[in-house]
Amino acid sequence: MSEISEQIGRLRQKLLYHAKRYYVDDDPEISDYEYDRMYAELLCLEAEHPECFDPSSPTQRVGGKPLDKFDKVTHTVQMNSLSDVFSFEELREFVERVEATIPDAAWSVEPKIDGLSVSLRYENGVFVQGATRGDGTVGEDVTQNLRTIFAIPMQLPEPLTLTVRGEVYMPRAVFERLNRKREAEGQALLANPRNAAAGSLRQLDPRIAAERSLSLFVFNLQEGSLYADGREPTSHTEALDRLASLGFPVTEQRTVAVGYDAIVAHVERLGELRDSLAYDIDGVVVKIDDLSTRRRLGEGTNTPKWAAAYKFPPEQKQTRLEDVTVAVGRTGVLTPTAVLSPVRLAGTTVTRATLHNLDFIRERDIHIGDIVTVQKAGDIIPEVVKSHPELRGANVRAFSMPTHCPSCGEPVFYDADEGAATRCTNGRCPAQLARSIEHFASKNAMNIDGLGPQIVDALLKNHLISDVADLYRLSLAEIAELERMGEKSAQNLLDAVERSKSAGLERLVYALGIRNVGEVAGAALAARYGTLEALQNATVRELCEIPDFGQITADCVVNFFSHASNRELCDRLREVGVLTSSVAKPADDLFSGLTFVLTGTLPTLTRDEAAARIKAAGGKVSGSVSSKTSYVVAGEAAGSKLTRAQSLGVRVIDEDTLLRMIDARIRDI
Repeated sequence: MSEISEQIGRLRQKLLYHAKRYYVDDDPEISDYEYDRMYAELLCLEAEHPECFDPSSPTQRVGGKPLDKFDKVTHTVQMNSLSDVFSFEELREFVERVEATIPDAAWSVEPKIDGLSVSLRYENGVFVQGATRGDGTVGEDVTQNLRTIFAIPMQLPEPLTLTVRGEVYMPRAVFERLNRKREAEGQALLANPRNAAAGSLRQLDPRIAAERSLSLFVFNLQEGSLYADGREPTSHTEALDRLASLGFPVTEQRTVAVGYDAIVAHVERLGELRDSLAYDIDGVVVKIDDLSTRRRLGEGTNTPKWAAAYKFPPEQKQTRLEDVTVAVGRTGVLTPTAVLSPVRLAGTTVTRATLHNLDFIRERDIHIGDIVTVQKAGDIIPEVVKSHPELRGANVRAFSMPTHCPSCGEPVFYDADEGAATRCTNGRCPAQLARSIEHFASKNAMNIDGLGPQIVDALLKNHLISDVADLYRLSLAEIAELERMGEKSAQNLLDAVERSKSAGLERLVYALGIRNVGEVAGAALAARYGTLEALQNATVRELCEIPDFGQITADCVVNFFSHASNRELCDRLREVGVLTSSVAKPADDLFSGLTFVLTGTLPTLTRDEAAARIKAAGGKVSGSVSSKTSYVVAGEAAGSKLTRAQSLGVRVIDEDTLLRMIDARIRDI
């Protein structure tokens, strides 16, 4: 038996060594075939000899069972965020403020990885737990999913007990490969690598996380000792070098700089390198290198006084506008889209960008064939910022909106009162119908999982449906005969359609696609009228009495139900068993009159779950921050909504505070 144990031990050591060479050092010594062969041999030996089980074995990286939920983890050392600076002038002010106390300070300047922050805990050299940052105090236990990341060592070369902090990210090449696969399967594309990494790490099934090929950089020692004799490193640079020697992946794109000019020089260098890196960065972290000096400077309320994050401005690139296409949305609006020469932008290759409407094109003097500047709004949605007439060639041509709908051929009209929209006049337009059905089935509407654009198009093409009510009359045989659909997929879709019947009035009103009625307005209408029948008979005067309901929205609601075809659709939905009344009234009125806005990634609740808790307590959830907002519930990576709340003086709370308010029945903090 000792011979088998030794053989298993040798295989594990070899696999760990070669995994580090591949995933951390980016310098493999053997082929993938040789690695896979050794891995398969180890799997067989471990299966034959279960007494040799070791949780740190390479085979245990994807060994966990799917979870029902993520457990909470309270961080023993708070995982603070950094204060952001958005210009070199703000960076100078920060550096000068620190150097007024610490002259000639040495600064560590390193890339800010655009990913998801996690903590990794080791006991006697063995990885035992990993958690997300959450709100900095409480995160989620994602140990099983972190085990799937080969860049994370499962066992250190020395029996150290420590906790480190790192940033999980999805490499650009992996992100693009995943999106190509999703596109081929008719799934919605992922917005960017950061969102993809966050979503992958929060998969309850670790096998799904393993397929995403995530990676990680470690950037800080949280607690514990890096040396067996208990001594402590004197600088951040020494700590990172030591972490690297223990097998942790640490960025090499870092330097130690003295003085503002040297700091800016490295920031600019990283900005130039940004496109060539295998991962996304959204800024540069500047922090005091000497650890005793950090302790001397101390911590602020939520951020350390010795560090700041310089955030890159939105990345802009020039490319050629090859053509303009026009799509018809579910409300009949014709939207022009720029077809671009491929350009790498904020982590993805961009080939299309929104042009909004005809006024937008005219104001920016955009011509087909122009060189244009593009950026991603919020690092997500590509948009054309401006054209460059000074670079215009002889073959450019002006763009004109079509006079007839590109989908149905009916006349279109320019609606100056509705945001300069060009709109199709045909309510039975095929493009509008398809988009309306997709909206009806979307997650925040009736939530019919599996009913994506390709399935909708196939159902329409085969004349199996003519509106959303027909979805509830589909048979297993009809769906199974569609391209790419077998009996199992067909049954899953039918089950999802059946479940949607009990979604309730709030979701149904939003799903109907009434112009200017979003989720918040849909919830308000459901709360006010209780049944679809009552809503159908609502008057403009009644509707205008609903808080935050204006004349335009009220007119849209009344106009929608004034059409016989829409009233007939509502009747047919009732006939097939769709619930047309509210699922339940709020459990109490604790938050009655209060409006909440959710932003960022909460530590234990999804946004839908948090919204449900608020609504059950009688509160309202809005998608935007205004002076009427009562609370903003902020999680990790809260963005512009948090900034807006701070500028308006709106109270900001975390998930834990929200839950304590509900449990203790407190309205005001």
